[in-house]
This record gives sequence, structure tokens and C-alpha cells, in this order.
Amino acid sequence: MKINLYRLPLMLFALVILTAAAWAGLIRLGWRLPALQPTLALNHGPLMVAGFFGTLISLERAVAMGKRWTYLSPLMSGLGGLLVAFGVNGFAGPVLITLGSVWLVLIFVVVLQQHWAGYTVVMAGGALALFVGNLLWLLGWPVHQFVLWWAAFLILTIAGERLELSRMVQLSRRRQIGFTAVILIYVAGLLVLLPAWDLGVRITGVGMIGLALWLLLYDIARRTVKQTGLTRFIAVCLLSGYVWLGVSGVVGLFYGGLQAGPIYDTMLHAIFLGFVFVMVFGHAPIIFPAVLGFDIDYKSYFYFPLILLHSSLILRLGGEMLGWGWARAWGGLINEIAVLLYLGMIAPITIVRKAG
Repeated sequence: MKINLYRLPLMLFALVILTAAAWAGLIRLGWRLPALQPTLALNHGPLMVAGFFGTLISLERAVAMGKRWTYLSPLMSGLGGLLVAFGVNGFAGPVLITLGSVWLVLIFVVVLQQHWAGYTVVMAGGALALFVGNLLWLLGWPVHQFVLWWAAFLILTIAGERLELSRMVQLSRRRQIGFTAVILIYVAGLLVLLPAWDLGVRITGVGMIGLALWLLLYDIARRTVKQTGLTRFIAVCLLSGYVWLGVSGVVGLFYGGLQAGPIYDTMLHAIFLGFVFVMVFGHAPIIFPAVLGFDIDYKSYFYFPLILLHSSLILRLGGEMLGWGWARAWGGLINEIAVLLYLGMIAPITIVRKAG
């Protein structure tokens, strides 16, 4: 396959933002690292979700659309993320990131006009959730009050993509209604967050539990996990990620709205690391070729960083809940090593194949 060089800078933007977000995360965990710029540690969450994932997912959508105007979304999100990462003009970065999410919503307006379906509506809801989260961030709201809107961007995007693939197994009407019901509960929780934050967290928790159970029971990964090679690896990633989504939902349901602390961190990192990054592990061998135009060969050792990510997340969250600072810090460090290791495994395979 031919590498699309005009997409490469946008992917590099995303990877630089990811690196900055990971660095900020280590500082927040207590590792004594140079801050690089004063606000870096404070912007760990915005960089990871609005910057990195906002750029990556909007780039993926632009590639799927095949229209040049759609690339403005990842361009604005990427440039805004870089400004935030390097502490340049504190207002410009959030503005650009928010405009990037507005553009992503416009992309989905076009998508819905061309193809109105359950899965496109769900993914459009994810784009809208990103915009709401970015807007509240831009307006100076405390992150804990809207972080679940950012999470909804990723959860709804993934849920919509899985619903799209479920067409291959022809879901029964009962299962389609079940999916719709859990999504409506989840969205209702998001809407309740703004006027009644604690109640909203609990309702979104119910929605996450319901979605996790639905995916574990009916997602096509239940069938593909019985196959071999890359197909099985992706299925293992998906099914294990759904478990973490359920864990986060349980925490949200029973503990409600918290501003900080170990339970709050457990709920968020079960989503963003246990669910979302495991999805990245599963989809990277598909997304990277689609975006950049090269093939990635599956290798059995891809399981090593996946196992490392899960085990280190258990260590980290166990440390959070038990008050073991060393477990929290080391678990967080190994989380990031697992992600970098996986990306490092993919890159050499790509370079060797291209050189050959």
C-alpha cells in the first residue's frame, strides 16, 4: 500500500500530544520529571481526550469520508493540542480544539444526511459529547463536572462502531431494542449531569454497566475470539475492554459524583485505560493502515503489552483503593510503558515492510 504522506503530519500531531499527555500523567502520579511548562500536569486529561483522541478519531473519520474539507477537524484539534502541550497562548489551544470538535459535529451532520442509521446516530452523539465537553472546558468549568462528557465521546464512538459491525450477525429486534435502551439510559445520565451531578454520575454508571453487558453478550467479538491470529487478538482486546467499562459503571453507580480521590481515579482510568486504550490496541492494526496507507502484520507477541496493560492497571487501581502510593505510581508508569511498547512493536514492522 502507498503511504499517504499528507496524513502523516496529523498522525504525528496526535502522537506528540499523546506523549505530552503521558508525561503529564507521570508527573501527576508523583514521578519527579521536569514539567517542561507550568501547566502541563494540569492538562493531562484535556491533552489525552480532547487533544489526542479528538485528533485521532476525527482523522479516522476524515479518511473514511474522503473529503478534503473534513481534515480541518483533526488539523484544528491537533494544532490546538500542541499549543496546550507546549503552553503556548493559553486561550488559543482550547479554542482550536473546541473548533475542531465543532467541525467533527458538522462532519456527522453530513454523514447523517447521507446515511441515517442507528450506529451513525450513536457516533454522532459521541461527536456532540466531545463538543459539549470541550465547550465546558473552554468556559472554565471544573474538569470533574464534565469529564464524563469527554468519556461519552469515546464510549459512544466505540459503541456505534461495534453496532455497525454487528450487522454481520443480523441482530434480532429484541437485541436492537436492548442496545437502544442502554444507550438512552446512558445519554439520560449525561443530560442529568449538568443540573444534578451526583445523580447523573449514577445514571451514567447504570448505562455503562448495561452497555458493557450488552457488548459482552452480543458483540461479534464473541464469535471472532474463536478464530486465530489478528482476528482473535482484536476480539480478546474488545472483550477484556468491555469488562473494564462495566467496572467503571459499577463504581459510578455506587459512589456517585466525586471530585477527586482514589474512587474517582478508579472510575476514570477504568474507562480511559482499561476500556479505551484496550480498544486502541485492538483497532490499531486496522486504523493505522487505513489512515496512513500501509499494512501491519500481526505478531503473537502483541499479547505481551496487552497483558502488561491489564496487569499494571490492576496494580494501579489496587494501589489507589488500598492507599499504596508505590503501587499507584508504578502501575501508572507500567501503563504508559505498555502503550509505548505496543506502538514500538507496530512501528518497526511497518518500517521493515515498507523498506522491503
